[in-house]
Amino acid sequence: MQARDALAAALRRAGIQLPAMDVRTPWRDAVEDADGGREDDHGHAARYALVHLGVCSAPVAFALAAVVARGAGR
Repeated sequence: MQARDALAAALRRAGIQLPAMDVRTPWRDAVEDADGGREDDHGHAARYALVHLGVCSAPVAFALAAVVARGAGR
């Protein structure tokens, strides 16, 4: 969540907003139940997460590309 928030804040400072940003785990983590079996765990933290940037319009994509190009040119 912190990575998503940091990226969103940096993009906002550059005048860009990606409205569909989210954090997702690439799989459901499983935990052992009381009988030693495994069950999907929806209540515990995943091993890692992916920051999903969602989709954006062509003008936002051009703006994002310009910001990245300016940053890469430093």
